[in-house]
Amino acid sequence: MTDLNELMKQAKLMQEQMQKAQREAINTVIVGESGAGLVRVHMNGRHDVKKVELDDGLLSEDKDVIEDLVAAAINDAVKKLEEYNRDSLAGMTNGFKLPEGFKLPF
Repeated sequence: MTDLNELMKQAKLMQEQMQKAQREAINTVIVGESGAGLVRVHMNGRHDVKKVELDDGLLSEDKDVIEDLVAAAINDAVKKLEEYNRDSLAGMTNGFKLPEGFKLPF
């Protein structure tokens, strides 16, 4: 059985790692794309869109096409950001030994 003091030390370490990962995620910029790169959206870890790039050739397209491509690029950025967050959090729980019967999240 895992010692309670050891469990508390592990929980504190995990909390510190989580706070560090959150700070890093805020500063991380993910690029979502659509239309084979015609639209690129730069999004940070707080889901703030920092930049939108449109290929010059796209400007001759209908407004509806451009709107759909921008929406798709934003969705791609959100998906990539979720994957990034999931992967960075997965590394934190490795080695964290919970007593039998405990599961995350609590």
